[in-house]
Amino acid sequence: MGSIYTFMAGINDYPEGIATPLAGCVNDVTQAQRLVTARTAGAAKVRTVLNGAATVAAVEEGIRTFLGAAGPGDTAVFWFSGHGSQSAASGPDLLIEATGWNQALVCADGPLPDKRLGALLDAVAAGGAHVVAVLDCCYSGGATRGEAPEGLTARFAPPLPGWGTTVAGRELALPEGPRRHVLLAASRLDQLSYEGVFGGRRHGAFTHALLGAVRAAGPDATYRQLLSAAAARVQRAGGRQRPVLFPEVPGGTADLPFLGGAVAGVAGEHLLRFAADGWEVDCGSGHGLRDGDGADGTEFGVVGPQGAAPGTVLRARVVGTERTLVDPVGWAPDTERVYPVSLTALATPLATVSVDDTGRPGAAARLRAAVASYGPGGGPAPLVRVVTAPEEYGDLHVRVVVRDTTARVLGRDGTEFVEPLPFATDADARRVVDCLSHLARWYQLRDLTSRPSVLDNLVQVEVVPWGAADGRALLPDGSGDLVLPYAPEGARGPREPRVSIRLHNRSPHRSLWCVLLDLTDRYAADPVLFPGHFIGPNSTGYALDGDPVRASLPKGRAAVPGAECREWLKLIVSEGELSTAPFRMRAWDPDGAGSRDVAATGGPAAEGVLRFDAPAAPPGPRDMGPVTQGAPGRWATRTIAVRTVVPPLPDAATGRGV
Repeated sequence: MGSIYTFMAGINDYPEGIATPLAGCVNDVTQAQRLVTARTAGAAKVRTVLNGAATVAAVEEGIRTFLGAAGPGDTAVFWFSGHGSQSAASGPDLLIEATGWNQALVCADGPLPDKRLGALLDAVAAGGAHVVAVLDCCYSGGATRGEAPEGLTARFAPPLPGWGTTVAGRELALPEGPRRHVLLAASRLDQLSYEGVFGGRRHGAFTHALLGAVRAAGPDATYRQLLSAAAARVQRAGGRQRPVLFPEVPGGTADLPFLGGAVAGVAGEHLLRFAADGWEVDCGSGHGLRDGDGADGTEFGVVGPQGAAPGTVLRARVVGTERTLVDPVGWAPDTERVYPVSLTALATPLATVSVDDTGRPGAAARLRAAVASYGPGGGPAPLVRVVTAPEEYGDLHVRVVVRDTTARVLGRDGTEFVEPLPFATDADARRVVDCLSHLARWYQLRDLTSRPSVLDNLVQVEVVPWGAADGRALLPDGSGDLVLPYAPEGARGPREPRVSIRLHNRSPHRSLWCVLLDLTDRYAADPVLFPGHFIGPNSTGYALDGDPVRASLPKGRAAVPGAECREWLKLIVSEGELSTAPFRMRAWDPDGAGSRDVAATGGPAAEGVLRFDAPAAPPGPRDMGPVTQGAPGRWATRTIAVRTVVPPLPDAATGRGV
C-alpha cells in the first residue's frame, strides 16, 4: 500500500482587514489530523499550517511540494478550514460559472481562487497520486443578506477591493486529461457553511459530521458513502447547508475507498480485557458512546461460545474517549482471557434544548419543569435536557421559541422541525417535551451506528428503477441523496416513481439477518419494506417480496412542480434475529399518541436506551418459526438518503426546467 500525504490548513485568527475571526477551524484540522494518524496507525505523513502561517504562498507551496511528492499508489489529502469568499464572474469565467460568481478560499493574507486550487490539486494527481480535497468554508451567493443564526457563525468573508479571481504571476495550466481529484465540500456554491458548538467544542458543522462518519465507517467505505452519511449528520445539526461531492460520476474517484482504503488495525469486533483499572472494552465516546450521566445504560454481551452463559451482560461504568470500564453482571470472566463483545444496549447522547421566552416570562421555567418530571416514575426526560449556554449544545440541539401562546420547535439555523405547538398550560408544556422526545428518538434511530464490525458492507442495498432494462442500481448524487423523480404529467397528473429494492448478502459463507427501515421526514420509522429475514450466503432478498416500492409524496403534500420529500433507508444487519419493536415509530402527530404512549405499546423504550435483543418467544409451544439466538451477536448498519421530487415544469423556450 502506498503512502498517505496530508496537508492541512486551519485559520481562526484572521488579521483585521482580511476577515472576521473564527473559532473552530484549528479544532477541525487538529481532530482531522488525529483521525488520519489513528486510521493509518501513524503511517501518514502530515504537515499542518495554522492561523497566520496559512498564507496563500504557504498553502500553494504545501500542495505543490509536500503533496506533490506523492506518486503512483500514494494518496494526497488537502484539508482547509476557514473562510470562503466569492466575487462576481466576468468574461470567460461566465462560461464555466453558472452561478455568476467565482469562489475562493480565504488564506491568512488573501484569496486563493478555486480554479487555481483545482489546477494545483490536479497537477499533483497528474503525478499518479490519488488526490482528495476537504473544504469546510462558505461558497455563498447570498451571504450578506442576513445575520447567521444564533449560536452559529458563517465561514464567509466578503471580498475586499483588489481581490480578483486570479493572482498575477501565479497562473498554473491545467494538466491534460480529466480532473482527477475528488472534492468533499461543506456546502453548495450558493450556500453558507457554519461553525458552532458540537459536543462542547467549536467545530465546522461539516467537519464534525464528516469526522463522525469516518469514525463510524468500515475500511472500504467510499467517498460517496461518507458524503451521504455526513450530509445526514449536517442536516440534523444545522439544516441549510448541503455538503457536495465532486465529481459524482458513477465508477469514478467518488466510488474509491476513503484514503485509498488505508485503514490500519481495524478490529473485527470490540474486545473485553482485564486491565489496570479493571474490566474494559476498547470503545468509548470517540466511537459514539454516551459518556457522563446515563452512560450506565450502555451494555455489552459476549459474542459466541466464549465461556459465558447466554444472556451474559457487561454494564458500562465509566465511558472514556477510547475505552469503557465495565462491570460483569452475574458472571466472573477469566482475567487471563480476551473476549469479543458486541453492543446489546446503547444509551446515546441526549438531545439538548434551549428556550427563548422573550415576551413570555416563565415559559422557560415551565418547560424545564415538564422535562424534569417527564420520565418514568416522574423522573427527568430520558432523551432531552435543557441547557442555557452554547458550550453545552449537543449534536442534536433544538431551540424552543415561545411567543404569546405558541411554541416553535426549531433547528440551530431556524428551520422548523414541526408545525408550531400551543404553549399556555402545563399540559401544553408536556406535549412540547413529548415532541422533543419523539425527535430525539427518531434521530437516534436514523443516525444509529456500531463500528467497527466484521459485518460492515457485507450486505449491499441496491435501489433500481422498476422495469429498468439493464437492472443498474441508482447512485447518490453530489449531495449524497438518491433522487427519485416523478414521471412527466399524464392524464392523472405526474406519475410517482416506482423502484425495486434488493439486499444482496455478499458473504460467501454466512447467513445474515437483515431489516430495512423506512424513516420519513414526518419522523416515522417502520420496517415494512424488509421486516426482518435471514439472507443466505451470496443470496438476495427483495423489499416487499419483490413487488414494486412506491416512492410517493406523503398524503396531504400535493404533487406540484418543485415539491419533494425525504426518506432514509436504514439497513441493520445482524448474525441473529433481533426484535424490531425498538425500530417502530409512528409519524409525529400533535393530536395523536406521543412517545411515552408508543413506548408502552411495544415502541421505543421509555428509559431512553436502544436495546438489541432477540424477539420475545411467543406464548405456548411452537413447532416452526424463525431462528433466534439467545446470546448477543455482531451487528452493523448502513443508511441511504432518498429524495423524491416532482421536477419543475420545462421552459417553453429552452426545454429546460425553470
